[in-house]
Amino acid sequence: MVDVSPKLGDLPEAMVAPKPRGTLALVWLVPLIALLIGGWLAVTTILAKGPTITITFKNAEGIEAGKTKIKYKDVEIGKVTQVLLTEDLKEVVVTAELVKNVTRHLVEDTTFWVVRARVSGGSVSGLGTLLSGAYIGVDVGKSAKKQHDFKGLDVPPVVQIDTPGREYALHSDDLGSLDVGSPVFFRRLQVGQIKSYELDKDGNGVSLKVFVNEPYDKFVTTNTRFWNASGVDLQLDSSGIKLQTQSMVSIMLGGVAFGTPPDSYERPAADANREFSLFANHEAAMKNPETEIVKVAMIFKESVRGLAPGAPLDFRGIEIGEVTALNADVDPVSKEVNIVAYANIYPERLRSRVRGNVALSRKILGGDATHANPASAIELMVERGLRGRLQTGNLLTGQLFIGFDFVKDAPKASVDRSQTPPVLPTLPSSMTALQQSLAGIIKKIDGMPLEQIGANLEQTLKNASILMKRLDSELTPEATKTLAEASQTLKSMERLLAAESPLQQDAREAMRELTRTAQAFRVLADYLERHPEALLRGKQEDQQ
Repeated sequence: MVDVSPKLGDLPEAMVAPKPRGTLALVWLVPLIALLIGGWLAVTTILAKGPTITITFKNAEGIEAGKTKIKYKDVEIGKVTQVLLTEDLKEVVVTAELVKNVTRHLVEDTTFWVVRARVSGGSVSGLGTLLSGAYIGVDVGKSAKKQHDFKGLDVPPVVQIDTPGREYALHSDDLGSLDVGSPVFFRRLQVGQIKSYELDKDGNGVSLKVFVNEPYDKFVTTNTRFWNASGVDLQLDSSGIKLQTQSMVSIMLGGVAFGTPPDSYERPAADANREFSLFANHEAAMKNPETEIVKVAMIFKESVRGLAPGAPLDFRGIEIGEVTALNADVDPVSKEVNIVAYANIYPERLRSRVRGNVALSRKILGGDATHANPASAIELMVERGLRGRLQTGNLLTGQLFIGFDFVKDAPKASVDRSQTPPVLPTLPSSMTALQQSLAGIIKKIDGMPLEQIGANLEQTLKNASILMKRLDSELTPEATKTLAEASQTLKSMERLLAAESPLQQDAREAMRELTRTAQAFRVLADYLERHPEALLRGKQEDQQ
């Protein structure tokens, strides 16, 4: 066998191959590209990421991290990422991420609230959340101040910020039956709603915010009056029974109405956020504002049951003021307990009706009172006999009012300025005067000697009885005899005047003779009228 295995010397010599240039760069190129792509994606993600905000709520009902969405006009703009309690455990802090394009809308007056199924007043909202779950609603503000920490609302806002219209401020003594969302009426048409209310810091009233939708906001002028139109306004006063209401909605849920006094001239529309007073009812709202007020007091020595604060002061059918308060007062001199009625008199109501008529002004006010101050004018009227007295305004309700008029022969009196406010003179009411007259009559009757008069009357009756007995025993027989004789005389006269009696026949014969005599005289008179010379010559036939 031939050995064909290679020999050591036959093998080729190993040569060291040189290291190829650029191999290392090619190997690290792929990670570098991947790193650049990752960095670009990270930067893009960071740049595309929206802002993170926190919202504080009283509780987290219906809110879940990673599930609860944030929506604006039903468009999703973010999602809740975290829900934590505050350190004092009183509130809940919700962290949420929003889309980038809403960053510029995160301002101071932007509001957030939880949208869930609610029943408020007469409205039901958020029924869709029963299936989809609660979400956080947003109302974008208009402020220029940026903000990322917000206080969530307990209830949804009644009016969105972008709703066209105007907001106004109202102030009232109390809230009544009003609530957030209560309607605002104009001529019984709902034109807005109440946005919010809060108690004044001093506790003396309530401030409300109302929103009037466009185009009805143009009817709110500088002279517009707002009043509480809640429920049924039933009033019993001296003028009778008054019933006013706006609608069934206002009866159940309450409401506010506004209007302008019919006699006011046209004024410009009120600016937004203008403050108005909220009157208790329509009647109070439509009263003209009083620029002059004279405070007076009146003392009554009789019961004032039926007279209440707000009762009118009437002058010949014109309401010139109103009662403000009633109080009992002890006269330090006479020690009598009197009733003091405090009132406001509005001179402008009387002066406006006589302004321009100087003769009428002087007739009512006296002298030059139209140019005097109100207090001096009232003093002049009192000197001329102006007096106040209680009068019944309504028999059904028993309400009283104070009527003023000029009373002839009134006791001389003047305004008592030694007291504050000044005291006007009064007279008893007609009923009281009647009662006093009856009391005087009764007093006089009580002073009469009724026992003596009764005894005298009894004696007189006894004497009359004795007299009647004497008449019956003594005069009656004589009277009976006289009547019998008179009856006989009448019968004789009847026989004498009978138709066939001789007297009647003689009378008829005498009448016939008188008739013939009268005829003869008539013939003689006719003849003498034709022949007057017969008185001297006689009849011519006799002369021949």
